[in-house]
Amino acid sequence: MGTNVNVSQIGLDVHRKFSKVTARGSDGKVAWRQRLEHGDRVRLREQFERWPKSTPVVLEGTFGWGWISDELEAAGLDPHLASSRKVAAWRKARGLAKSNRTDADLVSELPFERERWWEVWLAPPEVRDQREWLRYRMTLVRTQTGLKNRIHAIMHRHGILREQSDLFGRDGRRFLSLLVAPQDATLPDSARATLKGYLQLLDHVRWQISAVTREFRKQVKASPSALRLKTIPGIAWILSYTIMAEVGRIERFRSARHLVSYSLLAPLADDSGDEDDGPPKGRHVGHVGRRTLKWAFIEAAHGAVRKGGRFRKTFDRRTNGGKRDKNRGYITVANELCRISYVCWKKQVNYTVEPPPRPGRRKRRRKQASRPELGQPEAAMVAAAE
Repeated sequence: MGTNVNVSQIGLDVHRKFSKVTARGSDGKVAWRQRLEHGDRVRLREQFERWPKSTPVVLEGTFGWGWISDELEAAGLDPHLASSRKVAAWRKARGLAKSNRTDADLVSELPFERERWWEVWLAPPEVRDQREWLRYRMTLVRTQTGLKNRIHAIMHRHGILREQSDLFGRDGRRFLSLLVAPQDATLPDSARATLKGYLQLLDHVRWQISAVTREFRKQVKASPSALRLKTIPGIAWILSYTIMAEVGRIERFRSARHLVSYSLLAPLADDSGDEDDGPPKGRHVGHVGRRTLKWAFIEAAHGAVRKGGRFRKTFDRRTNGGKRDKNRGYITVANELCRISYVCWKKQVNYTVEPPPRPGRRKRRRKQASRPELGQPEAAMVAAAE
């Protein structure tokens, strides 16, 4: 490795066990290349300490970028995150074959670009912690759903039907506990033992979900922004925490339109050529963004439509009273909820049914009703002469 004095920027191609490094000087030429092993964290920190302080280090947003960026920042360096999708498209546009060395060389060139088209937001540790809790609960809910499906499969496999109530409610669990009792001969021994094991796993998963949900409530209560999101129809504890964790910092969005696009709720079109009189073709929402945010706002849209009011009117207008295109109707309401969330969060105000008046707007005078046929005001303009 050469001298570090003339190094102006560094590119890092991160993998699970190692990273490839390319450093460039102010003239744009490669100063040195290096391979970093991730197994020895102490030695890795020593190598970071040798690099010039405040040097911009660019790494792709691949799996494991979080801890690497924390180590770089602790060493006094300036980490930046590049979009893997955009870097891959840039490499293909230049006709380069993919390799670890090529990727490290490419990301080391990025700071020379005048526009930061390649850069994505590097979430701070506190936001990554919130997302860690969110991913954990999502995994637990998926596990719970899988266990319920397996229990239903056992019931179906042995011809046991119960349609009176929810199988996992109070009466349903009492019914399942009778099936796993040793004296019950409805199920064979293998099915009874399997069902008992699934029920024990389900109880444990439910307990973990309850613990995580309590953590969500605690963090939402400590965040004024999340509490303001909770005033919006359709958004409760879980969805307010989800939006807070996925958005991170509302200041990084210049307008509500950018947040809508980031949430994959912006309408796009792939159609070209002459349009006919039929329904639009090639219309869809985005696919590059935060899918969890898209899910959260669409779930909130379902709740807001059920509550009625302006969102129900929007849904009915888009779906002809719920007769067609229901999914598009919910996306339309979710788009509106996303814009309202941006305003409530950015301006630190609670949601109100009636929008607040714009500054400087004059209050409209109420139009006076007139008497039929005469065209005169309903109320007398002057007192009648005695």
